[in-house]
Amino acid sequence: MEDCCNPARGPRHGHCPECDQPGREVKRITLKALLQPEALARLPTSGHRFCPTSGCPIVYFGEDEVFRREDVLVPVFQKEPEGDRVVCYCFAVGEDEIRREVEASGHSPSAERIKALVRSGRCACEVRNPQGSCCLGNVVAISQTASLTTVPPACTVTV
Repeated sequence: MEDCCNPARGPRHGHCPECDQPGREVKRITLKALLQPEALARLPTSGHRFCPTSGCPIVYFGEDEVFRREDVLVPVFQKEPEGDRVVCYCFAVGEDEIRREVEASGHSPSAERIKALVRSGRCACEVRNPQGSCCLGNVVAISQTASLTTVPPACTVTV
């Protein structure tokens, strides 16, 4: 018998069934563009969410279906180890490229180029980016962490 004060445990609506973190809604076009053929054949008609949790093997989930890393055609930024991840799927910019640019000059021309291309409407994030939305948040985060880890040259003081 179930206690009315303690509802049955299970995934909460909108939360990943594996890690129980909230997922962001993604359009069906994203899944249709990025799922492996076998996974696409299982795609139900219900709404889907993206799980951004790095340690969770689930990328997309719906009411009755989950899709894992191996079901997706491309590596997923949030699910890959830091270092050599794709950050911008539309313009093929990697995390390592942005970090190198920031370390070399204090800023990333690639990040600026991506921002300009997004502003001019040339991105296709809903079909190329597994998170189903713009990558600029990820690009900015990588640029900022790279600038925090860049150590300025030591100052010399002459007396």
